[in-house]
Amino acid sequence: QVQLVESGGGLVQPGGSLRLSCAASGSLFTIYDMGWHRQAPGKQRELVAFITSGGRTNYADSVKGRFTIFRDNAKNTVYLQMNSLKPEDTAVYYCNADIVSTMGKDDYWGQGTQVTVSS
Repeated sequence: QVQLVESGGGLVQPGGSLRLSCAASGSLFTIYDMGWHRQAPGKQRELVAFITSGGRTNYADSVKGRFTIFRDNAKNTVYLQMNSLKPEDTAVYYCNADIVSTMGKDDYWGQGTQVTVSS
């Protein structure tokens, strides 16, 4: 069974920084694309950033220049470095990954971690 476990959320003041982590574990063979999404209260879940197995990245316009996604393939972990945080970045952040495991290829999601940007 494959699991994604996020960490690193919390309360931060506007202009501050946080780093989120998401580690994949279990009977997995290959991890392809990994990404971060977020969902604010009353809004739909949106893609924040993703990174391919080859390291190509893509970002939502709202976070370009402030957030950086990167991965450590040896640790099966994806990170989201968030700088210059704004109140509108407040949301539950979820990671996801396309993973080939003993069960085949599937899209897995973490449980979410709360990020609150407030003074």
